[in-house]
Amino acid sequence: QIVVPEVMENATVIRASKLAEPEAPMVRTAVPSKETQNLKRVRNFNQNFEDDLYLEPSKIKLLKSSEKKLSRVKEYIGYGHFNLLSFDEMIAFSKRYSKLQAFTPAELDFLDEVFHFNAQIYGFWGNKVLDKMTAKIDSRDVAKVPRTGHFVFKGEAQILYEKIRKEIGPSIVLTSGVRGIVKQLQLFLAKSLRVGANMSRASRSLAPPGHSYHGVGDFDVGKVGLGASNFTSQFAQTDEYRRLTDSGYIKIRYTRDNPYGVRYEPWHIKVVKS
Repeated sequence: QIVVPEVMENATVIRASKLAEPEAPMVRTAVPSKETQNLKRVRNFNQNFEDDLYLEPSKIKLLKSSEKKLSRVKEYIGYGHFNLLSFDEMIAFSKRYSKLQAFTPAELDFLDEVFHFNAQIYGFWGNKVLDKMTAKIDSRDVAKVPRTGHFVFKGEAQILYEKIRKEIGPSIVLTSGVRGIVKQLQLFLAKSLRVGANMSRASRSLAPPGHSYHGVGDFDVGKVGLGASNFTSQFAQTDEYRRLTDSGYIKIRYTRDNPYGVRYEPWHIKVVKS
């Protein structure tokens, strides 16, 4: 509390205009806006920031064991089928087969917490497009793309992908299509491990589970032969990307300086109109 002394009734007031040195002008430090801070994070997605959110140390062991079991399920049932696997099916598989290890109650609680966590606290501003952890992908709603191990949703997504292939040719290929909750969980946890349990940094590289548009229609494309570099800005330097953007009707969801808080993804084709 600031205490202001009472002014004596007959006090002489001395004006300081001539007796005191003039005060130095106050220098105000400009505080970056929220938008500016978010753009900095998007442009430097693979760096750590002071206010990044890290997983509690007590949960690191659960992070490691849960991701390990998810990866084991993926290896057992196959990469393609893992893309479509529902959470309930994943639990059933882990219990049914002796080569797999059933998830403990603590691990299931941890996975539930990761899914339901408010991603905006990470710094991720995209919509949550799947709000049920047990959401299923009906195999009748998807089409398998030959020689890719991936699926696309029938209808608008399949039509768009086939149109891209027809216009650009065999040098472009589907690199990631439909992803269920389990696949996105595994990707997100694996990324979190690689970046030292920095959950904010992980969410700048890929959408947290439930927030990925791969679960409702979007897909990724790349240049044949470019390999893992298709998931870097190097893809934006290819003739295939130039032809995609020149077409005028193909939209990239995670553009440069996008408002979602996610790195630039020139390979991510926007299908869902939201």
